[in-house]
Amino acid sequence: MSTRYLDDLNADQRRAVEFGDGPLLVIAGAGTGKTRTLACRVAHLIEQGIGAERILLLTFTRRAASVMVRQAERMLGSDDVRTVWGGTFHAVANRLLHVYGHAIGLAPDFTILDQGDAGDLLNLIRHDLGFAKAKTRFPKKQTLLDIYSHTVNAQSSLDAVLKRYFPWCAHAKDGIVEIFEAYVDRKSAQNVLDFDDLLLFWKALSELPEVGDVVGRRFEHVLVDEYQDTNSIQSGILRGMRRNVSNIMAVGDDAQSIYSFRAATVRNMLDFPDHFSGAETMTLEQNYRSTQQVLDASNTLMEQAGERYTKNLFSHRPAGHRPVLLTCADEPQQCNAVCDRILEHRERGVMLMDQAVLFRAGHHSAELEVELNRRKIPFHKYGGLKFIEAAHVKDMLAFLRILENPFDAVSWLRLLQLLTGVGPQIASRMMRDIGVRTDSRSAGDCGGGRRQEPFSTPLAKLRDAPPVVPSAARDEFEGIRLALLDCLDPSRNHGGNVDGISASGTVAVEIERLRLCYAPIFERIYDKSEMRLRDLEQLELIAAGYQSRGRFIADMTLDPPSSTSDLAGPPVLDEDYLVLSTIHSAKGCEWDVVHIIHVADGMLPSDMSTGDEEGIDEERRLLYVAMTRAKNHLYLYFPLRYYHTKHRRGDGHSYAQLSRFVSPKVRSYMNLGGGTKVGDDDVDTSIRVDSKSVRDQVRNLWRS
Repeated sequence: MSTRYLDDLNADQRRAVEFGDGPLLVIAGAGTGKTRTLACRVAHLIEQGIGAERILLLTFTRRAASVMVRQAERMLGSDDVRTVWGGTFHAVANRLLHVYGHAIGLAPDFTILDQGDAGDLLNLIRHDLGFAKAKTRFPKKQTLLDIYSHTVNAQSSLDAVLKRYFPWCAHAKDGIVEIFEAYVDRKSAQNVLDFDDLLLFWKALSELPEVGDVVGRRFEHVLVDEYQDTNSIQSGILRGMRRNVSNIMAVGDDAQSIYSFRAATVRNMLDFPDHFSGAETMTLEQNYRSTQQVLDASNTLMEQAGERYTKNLFSHRPAGHRPVLLTCADEPQQCNAVCDRILEHRERGVMLMDQAVLFRAGHHSAELEVELNRRKIPFHKYGGLKFIEAAHVKDMLAFLRILENPFDAVSWLRLLQLLTGVGPQIASRMMRDIGVRTDSRSAGDCGGGRRQEPFSTPLAKLRDAPPVVPSAARDEFEGIRLALLDCLDPSRNHGGNVDGISASGTVAVEIERLRLCYAPIFERIYDKSEMRLRDLEQLELIAAGYQSRGRFIADMTLDPPSSTSDLAGPPVLDEDYLVLSTIHSAKGCEWDVVHIIHVADGMLPSDMSTGDEEGIDEERRLLYVAMTRAKNHLYLYFPLRYYHTKHRRGDGHSYAQLSRFVSPKVRSYMNLGGGTKVGDDDVDTSIRVDSKSVRDQVRNLWRS
């Protein structure tokens, strides 16, 4: 068998790839080739005779898993690799629960609430229980969802989560508990799971001896990417999965653990040897991305951290440029300095898209965006509305969720309120008429692991005894009713054809049929309908690759395109454009030139994250992640003054302090520079006045 791909690995990478059985923790520093190492490990295991379907590859994006599987496929020259179980924790949980969920009373036709729908259901319960009219401030839906999710993922008590992360909500604890209990009951009655439930149910599977042993033995090897970003419940799942088969390889970098706000904990890496008995540890230190000058400053930055795995990144790349710390008089001068250097590098041949400006929080780039526009420098800012969050896309997915799970009350509520003159009360009454309950009582026998036939559900009543509808909405409702029934029973279509559409029963055909009935409503309620219509057409193109409606819904919910522009590729802003990004969004990326702005205490670290040593350590890791994105040139910008005209009367300002992380030792690896120093205005010697007469006038003020 060919092992030529092993020849391209360095000694440490090859040791990790060829590791035998048992638990292994690979500490992979930034830019040390962890993706290739994991891909080679997959290829090596298959060459050693391990069936691809017996390998579980857990990543934090579906794209990452696909990249690794494709690389392994090229190494082996075989498409057998495609049967590897690869994907995110949530996607794998969804797949396993459809196979084994019946053992714990979960019906196989469950649907998944996305984050927006989960928030809407919590808001509905909040309103039903009367907390929307509370005389004291009560948490809103997003805060409730954040509290619920953090409690589940951190496997912590509600008291502890409220005390540490949501102290302003502690007074509402009893009401929060009441809402959460109702939330659990309603999800059960409607046969829906949210993202957190996927992990909770998977953990339950892994802990039950009768089921957990079967699921655990299904996989001979488990590989986990970005292990520093796992949370407590994910660690518990892995420990349950490896209870009897100890082969697990976790790859991560404790210095890049920056997602505690999602309940991720660096403790999973630090405690790996305790969690998995007999674990070995290996370290990847050769960096293939950055120059040694960038690595020297980054290594020194992390020397200040408390508990950590010691590593010293090094590079064999030719010597480069020392990082530069630029002190600016204020934020406007910072913006000018950033733009000047961006354009300088562009003139030297570095394209704009090979440069990035990174910052701690999204609003930190506001003033820079104005200056970039003024100078006609095109840019793309990472973030914004995700594709799955676009209202018209959520509408179409609500149609599909109802076809998949007719008891999904959140989707029914969304769909019915699209109709003219139908609000929450009328929609709730219509739902009750067809057997969809909005309370916690079970709507029919949707549990026990038994799949419902399409016409033994609320859709049967929709067909045989439709609810009373306001006159203004009758035509729209009838169009929706017929479209749903046509999708479930293509034989209803005359000659198997509706308006020239073949009723083949594929997901794409269903979307096309539903889009016809949705079009009049769509054009009535949304502006820029032509642009939004293209999104639905793209959704239809994506669906063409699916035969299973449930799989399509799950993929679009669990790992959707990050924005509508992702469907058509990068934004066409110009032939070239600059990247603006929060540091969190930049993780995993790299650029020739990196500009980090607002390197000041209160900004980086954020003043909201300095309450304890854990928070300060994570903020330090954020700066480390930002610095190690740079391949050749690294700039840090520090504004001395911040003006407060937006928040106070007058033109007040305050002086900032350089980020505590940029210590004298870190600065020793940097060149120091700046714009015009404060107070160093040029002296104009061309004007002459009689200074003695002016002084005499001042003295005369005090003479009687």
